[in-house]
This record gives sequence, C-alpha cells and structure tokens, in this order.
Amino acid sequence: MARRWRRQRRNRNYTIGFVASEAVQTLSSPVEERSAARKRLAIVPALNEEASVARVVAEIREADPGFDVVVVDDGSIDRTSAVAEGAGATVLRLPFNLGIGGAVQTGYRYAYENGYSIAVQVDGDGQHDPDELERLLAPLLAREADVVIGSRFAGSGSYRAQLSRRPGIRLFAWIVSLVVRKRITDSSSSFRAVNRRALALFSADYPHGFLETVEATVLAARSGLRIVEVPVVMRERTEGTSTLTFARSLWYAAKVLVAVFVSLFRRPVVHHLEEEP
Repeated sequence: MARRWRRQRRNRNYTIGFVASEAVQTLSSPVEERSAARKRLAIVPALNEEASVARVVAEIREADPGFDVVVVDDGSIDRTSAVAEGAGATVLRLPFNLGIGGAVQTGYRYAYENGYSIAVQVDGDGQHDPDELERLLAPLLAREADVVIGSRFAGSGSYRAQLSRRPGIRLFAWIVSLVVRKRITDSSSSFRAVNRRALALFSADYPHGFLETVEATVLAARSGLRIVEVPVVMRERTEGTSTLTFARSLWYAAKVLVAVFVSLFRRPVVHHLEEEP
C-alpha cells in the first residue's frame, strides 16, 4: 500500500513538472512573462503608406500577439486606411494632414484614454523591425525607464543614414545630450516605447514640428522622466520615398534647434505625472 502511494506521488510530481515545463515554453522569456499582464499598444503613424502598412501590422502581431495596433492615418490620399483596417488594425483617420507630431500625439492620447500601460511607436514605412520590440520593452518592464529610444547607432548595426541627414543627426544628438545631461546617440529615432507616466505627459503635451522626437526627448527629460537608449537594428525603406531633401534638412535643422532652445524656458503642461502601476 505504501509503495503504491509513493508511486502515485512520483507520477503526480512528474505530471506537475511536465505542466510547469510546458508553461515555461509558452512564455519563452522574462520580458514576455512581465509584459503579458500589461495592456500594450503599437501606434503606427502613416501617411500614404498603403504599400507597407499591412506588412507592418502583420509583423507586429507576429512578434507579439498581445499588442493591439492602432494606425493613425494622417490625411492620406491613398488607401492607407482601408488596407490597415483589412489587416486588422484599429484606424484613427485624421480629417487633414496634421504632421507627424499631431499623428503621434493622437496615438498617445488614444493609448492614455483607453487605459494602456505601454505604448510603442512603429513607423508605417517598414523601417522599424518589430522583432526588436522585446529589447525596447525590457527597460520599461524592469522599471528602469519611462521612455526607451531604439538607437540605430548605439550598437554594432550596419544602418547608414542618408548623407544629407548625417550632420543633423550628429548635431541633434550632441545638443540633446548636453541638455539632458546624458549621452544620447539617436535623438531623432522614432522607434520608441513609453510607460503610463510618459503617456500622461505626451497625451497632453507633445511637439508638432518636424523631427518632433528631438524636442520630445528634451521635454521628457525636463519633466523628470527617465530616458534609456537600447541598440536596435533598423531596415532601409523599401516602399515609398522620403520627402526630405538636403535644402529641407538644413531648414528643418534650424527650426528644430530654435524649438529646442525655446523648450528650455517653457513650463511643462503636465505638472504631476501618474505613478506607474
């Protein structure tokens, strides 16, 4: 009788161990385990990206099925909205072109008002690789950061910016590093993840100029948010064309520098940030 009881107990322990190992295989990393309980949203700002937006939505879902996806159509004149809806994304269609800052803030406000704990920004042109999302989320889930920037230049990747953009990228990174008193290598990167504290800020106050990410980085630092960069690999644009010429890059660089200078003397709209749950 005692021997039979011991055999049953060993069998039961084996079964429990097998079930536990199955659970470990289902959640394959600590980041996935911690993020599973967080309501998270991928924000995809898009302007005339009908050729790439469906692939972007599908890749986000494949990389992390727990993400909801919202595409903010910034006044497109092509089928961006219809293609995004067909891919299963929620679509917020702006009545006219607000610019990238307005589109991104629309996404942040949607995330904040709908109770999301985490939001990531993924461009609609396919340059951001959703396979890098886990790397972006890790500092947020470890409570080490409020804003995580995916840097093209912090690691050993082979990404090369267009020649017309390189001086501006280096200049902005140098200036932002001085302002926030922390080395930032890619202040113009729009591949970012934020937590609930940052959502409270950006849903109420977000820059609307070109390269708004540079100003947003300064705004976040001056509002007391913790900023962390992680190295990511980005892809070259495969669909559509960039509207940024060398002359425009010089003009925009001057505007951004003035905007950053003005932001140093501007009081933040949000005076009290939510505590992270």
